[in-house]
Amino acid sequence: MKTLTVNKDTKEMLFRELSQRDPGNYEGYAERVQEILDQVREKGDQALFAYTERFDGCVLTPDNILVTKEEIEAAYGEVDEDLLSVVRESLKNIREYHEKQRQYSWFDSDSTGTILGQKVSPLASAGVYVPGGKAAYPSSVLMNIVPAQVAGVERIVMVTPPGKDGRISPTTLVAAHEAGATEIYKVGGAQAIAALAFGTDSVPKVDKIVGPGNIYVALAKKAVYGHVSIDSIAGPSEVLVLADETANAHYVAADLLSQAEHDELASAILVTTSQKLASQVEKEIEGYLSFLSRSEIIRKSLDRFGYLLIAEDLDQAIEITNHIASEHLEIVTANPFEVMTKIKNAGAIFLGEYSSEPLGDYFAGPNHVLPTNGTARFFSALSVDDFIKKSSIIYYSREALRSVHREIETFAEAEGLTAHANSIRVRFEEDEK
Repeated sequence: MKTLTVNKDTKEMLFRELSQRDPGNYEGYAERVQEILDQVREKGDQALFAYTERFDGCVLTPDNILVTKEEIEAAYGEVDEDLLSVVRESLKNIREYHEKQRQYSWFDSDSTGTILGQKVSPLASAGVYVPGGKAAYPSSVLMNIVPAQVAGVERIVMVTPPGKDGRISPTTLVAAHEAGATEIYKVGGAQAIAALAFGTDSVPKVDKIVGPGNIYVALAKKAVYGHVSIDSIAGPSEVLVLADETANAHYVAADLLSQAEHDELASAILVTTSQKLASQVEKEIEGYLSFLSRSEIIRKSLDRFGYLLIAEDLDQAIEITNHIASEHLEIVTANPFEVMTKIKNAGAIFLGEYSSEPLGDYFAGPNHVLPTNGTARFFSALSVDDFIKKSSIIYYSREALRSVHREIETFAEAEGLTAHANSIRVRFEEDEK
């Protein structure tokens, strides 16, 4: 990890270094992704099946692309009962948290004969992308499906890459069924995003696509935005720990590594007012690396995007924390709740030494699909809000409109839109005679 003193130059350097992780910088992949999208849009299932055989080694047909009830039932027999119990407990926490995010239609009337309001409706359909391959991510399954299900989305379509044998991870299937997926398709990569965006004979088009994936998936989502809605362009994972001299170096080091193990582009940053703590954390990291299973990946991640930042005081530490706008922010200070009130930019905030980041990944309830690469300045965590739409409601009685019609006509004529003005004026022609 690089040890740096916080100053103006540090901020500029961090911006340059961390921006290398932005999926938008990998334009070399964009042309290949666009070709896949174009082929699936033009040829439908033919291209979808061909790319799946090419990239995943799996032969798909209209008869085997959709996961069957029998396959889901068989998956339950392969999942450890203890793990299933944990999935269900986590699911309960996630659902209860997201149910508090529900929004409702509202109407407001007054004595003049005016009714204004807002009608809240769920999206009709949503597509959830879940990474596959050798790994299984049931936590991502829950986090992406639950807010859609709570919002009232009727069709929740999950896609995930199959193995060469045409099977999906049993854990992934069980998590999807428990969370409320209505359809599960054995297809992944950019071709799956294309199918969800444009539709094929086998895979239906959806209104919105959410979920993480590799660079091909990220760029595909970016390219189809406008044909469908998307959640965000997810980048590599990141954590920032804001700590003072009261923090436990043993815990802090462990938390930094929990994100650095994701991949070589992950970022782990400590911002602290204590040089002593920074030195202790660095030593603790070396100790952990001697036995952690993904230590090689962690080392590469820390060498490239790991930082120990020394601030002169807590105000400066908070300032650079807001500047970085990390996906995950842990506050481990003497008064974490007070510090939290000064944080403006963070995807998720974890308070105190017993609220480490994996708690949010798996169990607490808040969503772990979070803004990355500094986009926490303007994006939020995935939520029920992502799966609803809002329609304005306007009603004026004749008397209510009569009292303001001249003002509206004046406004429209000032913009040169005489037909707009006329649309109001004709309703009161008789009054002018």
